[in-house]
Amino acid sequence: MSHTKEDILRIVREEDVKFVRMQFVDIFGELKNVAVMASQLEDALDNGVMIDGSSIEGFVRVNESDQFLRPDLDTFAIYPWRPSRGRVGRLLCDVYSADGTPFVGDPRGVLRRAASRAAELGYTLNIGPECEFFLFQTDDRGRPTTETIDHAGYFDLGPLDQGEATRREICLSLEELGFTVEASHHEMAPGQHEVDFRYEEALHAADNMTTFKLAVKTIAQRNGLHATFMPKPLSDAPGSGLHINLSLHRDGKNLFCDPEGVHGLSKEAYSFIAGIMAHIDAITAIANPLVNSYKRLTPGYSAPCYVCWSESNRSALIRIPAVRGEHTRLEFRSPDPSCNPYLTFAVCLAAGLDGIEWGLTPPAENAENVYRLSDHRRSALGIPSLPANLKEAIDALRADQFILDVLGPHISAAYLEGKTAEWDSYRKQVSQWERDQYLIRY
Repeated sequence: MSHTKEDILRIVREEDVKFVRMQFVDIFGELKNVAVMASQLEDALDNGVMIDGSSIEGFVRVNESDQFLRPDLDTFAIYPWRPSRGRVGRLLCDVYSADGTPFVGDPRGVLRRAASRAAELGYTLNIGPECEFFLFQTDDRGRPTTETIDHAGYFDLGPLDQGEATRREICLSLEELGFTVEASHHEMAPGQHEVDFRYEEALHAADNMTTFKLAVKTIAQRNGLHATFMPKPLSDAPGSGLHINLSLHRDGKNLFCDPEGVHGLSKEAYSFIAGIMAHIDAITAIANPLVNSYKRLTPGYSAPCYVCWSESNRSALIRIPAVRGEHTRLEFRSPDPSCNPYLTFAVCLAAGLDGIEWGLTPPAENAENVYRLSDHRRSALGIPSLPANLKEAIDALRADQFILDVLGPHISAAYLEGKTAEWDSYRKQVSQWERDQYLIRY
């Protein structure tokens, strides 16, 4: 919804809003905020809010720490889960340097630049996320566990689905925030849920993902539960994915649709697929950013492990859902909800446009269940694997100058440094599995 400064000040007065949270994300997608009192809001809208950027991981050094949050007025919303008196609003912000220029390390700015380049070519990318998460019990001190009293499976409902009431409350709150919730349901694992919301232009979709994750965690906590977007919290259950539905538009027309094309897809759609596949190893470092992400990307748990596409095969990296016409879209299935949506959507858009610009053609469709193919058969079909761990993905990102350029040198350097440190920390750890296997035997 479009807002002016005067609109926001009026709404704040009429709705008894006492605090407005000025929100932004760091390069790893962590939501941050500075709260201003309603009495100080006009000044914040006019001049922004100063922050210490040196305290934010991946932002700036201590000798250049002053930065400013400039609110995007169109993102103003009031949190429906806060009290009806003394309410709390929020504004999503862009980060600026002290000299008044956009900060090159702002993830929202990366997506803005990618979307602006697309707009110069006449394109708009719409994104519809399908996000999975777990609801777990908390202990008597309120700390999260990995236990659930929920025994439901895919599409089950109450009383088996013990999280149904919380999921319903999440959906109603999202609607009050302006989301169009298309569907919600129980997922495969006990305690696992999915909410799908309507596609939006790329920047708005990333803003929605940020808000969605906060809403889920907040409402779960109010109900005595812990919500997690950790990709693979349980060893013996499927992990949580973030399936990204992508459609490219020009002058209001869906460019992926061609009734005369193979599978009803246009040349642009195939080139977009080819562009993502050409850069997929580097994209994986952004779309699957945790050590834990790669525990999900293993055979047998419904997540794609191999680089192929299919019209209907859900084992493929990129699937073409059955709908056609103006609803034609590509479903990119490997990302997980721990990713920074601004960076992930930016690299997807840029890679797809790179495929269109160079007229790339994807490999032949794989209609077989790729999980059941032997290594020899996959090799004969030319189907490579996704990176097996964070280290492989980091190395691929470091080698892909195109994706590094999309991120920009500041974010590229900080991201690679942070993720390399995460991998180095992980590989030094001795797990309980190793103790169980080796302590007595050796």
